[in-house]
Amino acid sequence: MELCLMRESLAYGCTEAETALALQGLGAWPVARAGTPAQRTRWLPDVTAGRAVAAFALSEPGAGSDAAALALRAVPDPRSGREGWLLTGEKQWISNAPEADFYTVFARTAEGAGSRGITAFLVPADRPGLSGSALEMLSPHPVGRLVFDGTPVTRADVLGEPGRGFRIAMDTLNLFRPSVGAFAVGMAQAALDATLAHTAARTAFGGPLKDLQSVAHQVAEMATRTEAARLLVLSAAAAYDAGDPDVPRRSAMAKLFATETAQYVVDTAVQLHGARALQRGHLLEHLYREVRAPRIYEGASEIQRSIVAKELYARHRTARQRGSGT
Repeated sequence: MELCLMRESLAYGCTEAETALALQGLGAWPVARAGTPAQRTRWLPDVTAGRAVAAFALSEPGAGSDAAALALRAVPDPRSGREGWLLTGEKQWISNAPEADFYTVFARTAEGAGSRGITAFLVPADRPGLSGSALEMLSPHPVGRLVFDGTPVTRADVLGEPGRGFRIAMDTLNLFRPSVGAFAVGMAQAALDATLAHTAARTAFGGPLKDLQSVAHQVAEMATRTEAARLLVLSAAAAYDAGDPDVPRRSAMAKLFATETAQYVVDTAVQLHGARALQRGHLLEHLYREVRAPRIYEGASEIQRSIVAKELYARHRTARQRGSGT
């Protein structure tokens, strides 16, 4: 809950500060959740103090939302036997890359095993064979590409257990997806407040814009959707804090509805402000660029709908089995 409240508040005032906080959390959380005492002692104090930058390296050129299709390979290192691997492949659209100090990297250690063949590794940025380059995106966030050319990792670099990295990735996303929704709600609220001020002061056709029914109804719709998104986010956050088994569905719903809502609210705000909102440096010009990406990262809206449907049908099947006594 605290993470969502913090991200909404920061997004309302400064999306850059919000993004910096969120990316640190996303990259470091797997270490906090599944890291060894040595891994936590080495990295988490530096992350907390701002001396180290963390990154979450899941997406690949051919495996974005389909995390189980990862192709980055971790093959046994002949120099270390069963105690080491060599990472070969690419990661792409990685936030904080290539400037991070360490990466939570998800790689395939078992072929043909689907999600059960993925292992999570903590990889320091100075490992041999690891290089990267920055990507220019719609918003000026630090996003880049990583190349692993026989990058060595050992058993001491594994987060959790070999072959169980997919669970770490999903647990991380279940925590952060509602907070992405909170980020979106903060942007929507900022756009809504700007629109209230503008339409109350701007005159057209003999009076303030707010007196035009078409404008007033749009503002009412913006406010209603924003509040509904906020409540859905807080509901998902409360479910996570309570250890509710329904977290995957609630997290997916929160991210889906809040990010789609923020896109609508910001777009409507731009329309009601007119050309001034398209000027470089205007709050809404900034929010318009910022609001698009959350509908894609940490699972696109289409993936969130698939998760919701999958969870609903699983509950339906379980209920039917219990009802029939099987």
